[in-house]
Amino acid sequence: MTGHPTTRDASAADFWAHLKKVNAGMLGTAEARHVPMSHQAEAETATLWFITAKGTDLAKAASAAPVAASYLLGGEDNLYARIEGTLSATEDQATLDRHWNVVADSWFEGGSRDPAAIALRLAVKEVEFWETTGSLGFLFQIAKSRVTGQEPDMGTHGIIRF
Repeated sequence: MTGHPTTRDASAADFWAHLKKVNAGMLGTAEARHVPMSHQAEAETATLWFITAKGTDLAKAASAAPVAASYLLGGEDNLYARIEGTLSATEDQATLDRHWNVVADSWFEGGSRDPAAIALRLAVKEVEFWETTGSLGFLFQIAKSRVTGQEPDMGTHGIIRF
């Protein structure tokens, strides 16, 4: 054994397919701490959309000017990821209407027309992700490795630049 678990290379299509099954992650910038947010993914434009309130630190940071941001995913559907990009804000009503969902509706009394609602756009520049076999799969791979002396298969790993 070399001491490094085996991973299989992955594609952008693998990443976007898994991201559809994930509900939320942690979004933040240098100016705004990471907080839980749910996203809507647009694979064709390498964009993630978020709905938040205008008074949040994220909205303030992104409203001043586009800002570097990261979105972190931690294990839902066995997907871990670091997503880096540029975060910007828009109050465009058509954009809010297009990305409005049941999660956003839970937070805003006035729906997509609530004056406090704002859409954040994360233009994705780079993604590093790991798709794992899950807890039981991990334990199995470790046990198998101990018995066979072969490196454990830890799933799929990829770095994708857009």
